[in-house]
Amino acid sequence: MMGINLAGQKLQKNYTASIAEAKILVVDDQPINIQVINQTLSADYNVFMATTGQQAIDFCLKTPPDLILMDVLMPGMSGLETCKKMKEQEPLQSIPIIFITGLQEQAEEDACWQAGGIDFITKPVNPVTLRNRVRAQLTLKFQTDLLRNMAYFDGLTGVYNRRYFNDYYARQVLTAQRLNQPLTILMIDIDYFKQFNDAYGHLAGDDCLANVAEALHISLKRPADLLARYGGEEFVAVLPDTDQQGAIHVAKLIQKNVEALAIAHESSEFKQVTVSIGIAVSEPNQKHELPLTQLADEQLYQAKAAGRNQYKI
Repeated sequence: MMGINLAGQKLQKNYTASIAEAKILVVDDQPINIQVINQTLSADYNVFMATTGQQAIDFCLKTPPDLILMDVLMPGMSGLETCKKMKEQEPLQSIPIIFITGLQEQAEEDACWQAGGIDFITKPVNPVTLRNRVRAQLTLKFQTDLLRNMAYFDGLTGVYNRRYFNDYYARQVLTAQRLNQPLTILMIDIDYFKQFNDAYGHLAGDDCLANVAEALHISLKRPADLLARYGGEEFVAVLPDTDQQGAIHVAKLIQKNVEALAIAHESSEFKQVTVSIGIAVSEPNQKHELPLTQLADEQLYQAKAAGRNQYKI
């Protein structure tokens, strides 16, 4: 069944690869300390370095690491202050931080937890302890990421679900307004899908949904383009920074790729599975009384009323 469980397979594969390819940022003002940690971890992970708190923040904003090893005592911005600043910034909040400290007092240990650290290692660093703590925290992080991501995917088709679409669409509306860019929504519906299920059975219907989802997915070429299952046999695509011409190009490509599947559908006048598409485009500075999703849904209705197997904009 092409496409089915695609999300889970990809996520599990990414999880396995992520541990081996993990990026670790070591933050310490003493190069010798960074060198010791690098020698301990570099054979298993990608190790980067920063010598100040601000340098660490700048690095994380550009290239978020999977784990940070942070010295507590540093000139200027201390490790505790750096950690607190990171936890105040949404893109950095989920990066786990292990403090490396020579401090021994309980109050100092408490300060590490209160700043937002998830563990700490005392100096001098024991290589075995360091490797085990790092491995444990990376495993926990990637397992958490895996579960969080799986909650955003449709189990049958492997594309994003409506929950994730709602979040992504809301963010893209704000981005389009801020950058003064167009935004396009495509509503896509499999023609005569009820009749397909009646004629071929629900297992064949599941196969059809998964295969069509795959065809739709490969029609979206850019990393920011998003496909989600909207409900039943209906899908939705978000195309950031896409005008009418670009939207029509994608719609035609979708129809071509679905047609190439050549899934027989004798209950359709087209004798194979086809899709109807409704397109709504918001140009820069253009205001709409209705959400783009509703406008695209209205165009989808027009495409169906006009005979299906076509797009309307």
